Amino acid sequence: MATAKKAAKKSATKKSAAKKAPAKKSAAKKAPAKKVTAKKAVKKAKSPFGKKFIGDMKVRLEEERAKYLHSEETYRAEAEALIEGREPGDVQFDEESGEGDTLAVERERDLALSNQARQAVEQIDAALDRIKAGTYGVCVASGKAIPQERLRAIPWAAERVEYKVGGLGNRR
Repeated sequence: MATAKKAAKKSATKKSAAKKAPAKKSAAKKAPAKKVTAKKAVKKAKSPFGKKFIGDMKVRLEEERAKYLHSEETYRAEAEALIEGREPGDVQFDEESGEGDTLAVERERDLALSNQARQAVEQIDAALDRIKAGTYGVCVASGKAIPQERLRAIPWAAERVEYKVGGLGNRR
């Protein structure tokens, strides 16, 4: 009986060793799976326009950027000049200013216009980045080409009209 037990143990160890060996081989054969990021999986559409059109738009964008930067600086300087000579709490109540402070209203208006100019500069910078990336004139929402007429009117446009207005044109 002792020999039967020894033989059973040997065959059991041979079977388990045989089972483990193929598992090691199959693990060695499999290469780790590479993760594909969403950005790499989605190809960005290339600009549908020629070099001449894009070159013209780049020149216009740079001109508009300079104008908006100048406007931003001017409005901010005007806003600062309005409060420069005043002391805190200095409020004028007379016939000229009415019931409140017109200087504060003018200052807020100048700051708002300055911020609008800054936002325009940011949109223009984004359009210049799209030119560098080769995706200028492609709608960021749909991937379709933005019509040349729209880009001539608003060179920094990033979306087609139907996507800019919230898809109103797509409703039925």
